[in-house]
Amino acid sequence: MDPQLDPMKDDLPLMANTSYMLVKHYVLDLDVDFKSKVIEGSIVLFFETGSQHRKNSSTGRECCQSEFDQSHKMRASEPCHVPVTNVSACSSKMEYNGFAVSGEGEEDTSDENGNHSNSEQASGISSSEDCCDRENHGNQDFVLVLDCCDLSVLKVEEVDVAAVSGIEQFTRPAKLTDVSKELGNLRNHIVHELVALPAKRWEEQLCCFTHCSQAPGCGELPFATGPWSLEIRKPGIGTPADFPHAIRIWYKTNPGGRSVAWTTDQSGRPCVYTMGSPINNRALFPCQEPPIALSTWQASVRAAAGFVVLMSGENSAEPVQLPEDILSWYYYVSMPMPASTFTIAVGCWQEVKQQSFTAAIPTNTEFSLPSVQADFSWHEAMCGHVGYPCRFQNPAVSWQAVIPHRVFSPCCLVELCEERLLPLIPQCLSAAFSTLGTHPFSRLDVLIVPSNFSSLGMASPHIIFLSQSVLPGGSHLCGTRLCHEIGHAWFGLAIGARDWTEEWISEGFATFLEDVFWARAQQLSLEEVKGQQELKALLRWRRLRDEVQNSEEELQVLRPNKESTGELSESGASVVKYGLKAEKIFMQVHYLKGYFLLRSLARTAGEASFLLSLRKFVRKFHGQLVLSQDFLCMLLEDIPKQKKSGLTVESIFQNWLDTSGIPKYLRTVGKPKMVLIQCSP
Repeated sequence: MDPQLDPMKDDLPLMANTSYMLVKHYVLDLDVDFKSKVIEGSIVLFFETGSQHRKNSSTGRECCQSEFDQSHKMRASEPCHVPVTNVSACSSKMEYNGFAVSGEGEEDTSDENGNHSNSEQASGISSSEDCCDRENHGNQDFVLVLDCCDLSVLKVEEVDVAAVSGIEQFTRPAKLTDVSKELGNLRNHIVHELVALPAKRWEEQLCCFTHCSQAPGCGELPFATGPWSLEIRKPGIGTPADFPHAIRIWYKTNPGGRSVAWTTDQSGRPCVYTMGSPINNRALFPCQEPPIALSTWQASVRAAAGFVVLMSGENSAEPVQLPEDILSWYYYVSMPMPASTFTIAVGCWQEVKQQSFTAAIPTNTEFSLPSVQADFSWHEAMCGHVGYPCRFQNPAVSWQAVIPHRVFSPCCLVELCEERLLPLIPQCLSAAFSTLGTHPFSRLDVLIVPSNFSSLGMASPHIIFLSQSVLPGGSHLCGTRLCHEIGHAWFGLAIGARDWTEEWISEGFATFLEDVFWARAQQLSLEEVKGQQELKALLRWRRLRDEVQNSEEELQVLRPNKESTGELSESGASVVKYGLKAEKIFMQVHYLKGYFLLRSLARTAGEASFLLSLRKFVRKFHGQLVLSQDFLCMLLEDIPKQKKSGLTVESIFQNWLDTSGIPKYLRTVGKPKMVLIQCSP
């Protein structure tokens, strides 16, 4: 662990100044070395000027085509294809000095790991507290701040995207004034035009990102690393609009970095994976962590033959053989997501081959919801998110109850996965589809992760991690946990919390929906459903009671920022309250209080009406970030019964979300009661 990091701090800082510059796309090009326990390579970040400081006149909307033609001899535009492997123009094996150029004549201040101090005198970069106002002072450089820790940053450089063959399609003719400035504006204009391509051209966009990421550098950028951030500047550039919009960072992870775990699987073979760290992915790659920084990404990852690379990508990657017994794996996503959802697992995983199995979609009319045909009419409505190739607007997948899926595990657990896990996936996917409609993601991998995994499961786009603990003891534990993680595809991933302190928006919804999905997957009768769910509610109530009695009150509040929830500083930086508090990692209060709030709302509205409202909420808010009031306002307007009951958003805040302890409703009429049940095996 970096000695500068203070493990006693409760709040997790989100340092990135996203209000000034916003990452739109990442291109990662990495090598995984199990001998040194290091992931090393480069990442190219493509930016747009942030909402606080857009300056159209400086982004080169009228660009220098004549100088472009003189300085960059362009070949005719060639057909473009998304690569299977990203062969960077600058090899990840190139030699480095171990430090970045901090300005001519300046002294190298890097430590033995290649990290730079955050000293103003040494680096010329002020602390992150005041860099957000740098644009307002003509004699100071703008500083780009990224979230970063436990990384050795080797070099930062501007990428000359104007040198890419065929890129002239993103330029426009104009008269030159200042050649050097106009060239910088031209590069930024190219990036702007590239990230602004419409969703229907996503494949072309992905291809152009690949080619631009392979362009040569055109100047190193001074940088400094702090305990939680990487700060980058370009001398003489005072505004975000003029700052390079495509930069390449060469770096390597540290063996003790907290975003990934280096361990062995249950068969004793080495592996590494993102284990859901409280610090998210900032120790895996420099990024913008705030959830508002929704971005797409693509990654080429190389590892020794025998290892399988799984990632949260849309495609089912097939490895490409490289020299020296190395395999390269390429993944991408076209749906903008927070950087925290990026997931990787590299190990000697073995695919559990899918047997011929057809899951029956539940037909129990006693418990069935309105048909997904009711959902089809909403396909005509425009989505509210930024443009991307959205499955909710694709009629071809509207009736896809079971998306393509694969299962991977250590070799010693393959037979158990084939017996216990494989048959459940189609049933659970069908149940989820019959409840909420269109699957937000096109495919699913399920991986049984090593035994050091501290949870029962973790969901990321296109991939779910499951603990080996869910496999023994029949189908119930495995099925309910699988349903919980599948529920996150809608709540937590397709719809995210705008403020990470509102975890209940993800975990409370997934806990509530796991009961609905699992009952449908089992095709239980109405009586069996009621008995099973009452028993679960009773067990959860007891767990909540015990947790409330044995935890700090401040950790029991679902909306700890109260009326300040969702607010950011001028720069976009913020903190996640109690995000680093050790006790919080093991608490279930956001799961349980969130679940009981939704259960009480469902009882007031009627379960069928409530679930239909959930589906409507998904249709309206998928691909977006929300706050609690977004859901509550829609629900109260949508269901008259809620209004008649006297419920308001303010009363729900006061009684459920903004206070500690067990809500009064749960201590009285809403307290689950013991019931005698007889469920199907």
